[in-house]
Amino acid sequence: MTAMQKMMLNFPRRILAVGGGGFLMDDPSGLQERYLVSLCSTTSPKVLYLGTASGDSERAQLKFMKAFTALGCVANTLPFFPYEMKRDYVAEVLASDLIYVGGGNTPAMLAVWRDFGFDQALRTAYEAGTVLSGISAGANCWFENYITDSVPGGGSRPGLGWLPGTFCPHLDSEAWRQPMLQATAGRAVGAGENVAVLYENEVWAEAVSSAPGTSTAMCWRRQGDQDLSSIEPRALRHAMLRTPAQLTAVQPT
Repeated sequence: MTAMQKMMLNFPRRILAVGGGGFLMDDPSGLQERYLVSLCSTTSPKVLYLGTASGDSERAQLKFMKAFTALGCVANTLPFFPYEMKRDYVAEVLASDLIYVGGGNTPAMLAVWRDFGFDQALRTAYEAGTVLSGISAGANCWFENYITDSVPGGGSRPGLGWLPGTFCPHLDSEAWRQPMLQATAGRAVGAGENVAVLYENEVWAEAVSSAPGTSTAMCWRRQGDQDLSSIEPRALRHAMLRTPAQLTAVQPT
């Protein structure tokens, strides 16, 4: 389905911000990936991996290809290191049903995207109905601000600003992150390992967990000037997820 067709059918804009887990963290369950595929508008989605934040690690690209081709997706990668002059980066982004952004150095990734005007291509695809997603740096980038350890001492930095508030990944696996998120002002979201948060049309939709039990899955959320509160993610189960053959088109909202 083309970007124009998605726009005409009014598909919801969706972003899944992953705090940790999934194929890049060697999770064999495939629950996060199946959930992502279920958000797409087609049974055999075209899925594109962006590994800019890790300098386009070949190991991460191979993990991506293995995970998503196993689900019946048409998978491809789009590296900036090296930049491939013969490829039309904008066209490949606009043709994608799902874009997954890997982890690494968020400020460096955003600097590359902006220098190439690539952030504008992502925005156009997003507004047309392409599902955007990613882990750690690939989750940070969509928010107004994010918590990162990619700068000396760690801190908060500005993101693309497409989602409201401050985001923090790896909330339960790195102790320094919790007090730093607590200290931020305004809206904030923190997701631990195996937890992902879904936004539809820039509005919080749900939090999901691929962990064996939600009791160990950490997710915090704050709206406005309220205190950060704990959110219990919905536990993903294989029986609750559709296989590619069972997927149906997402209905317009």
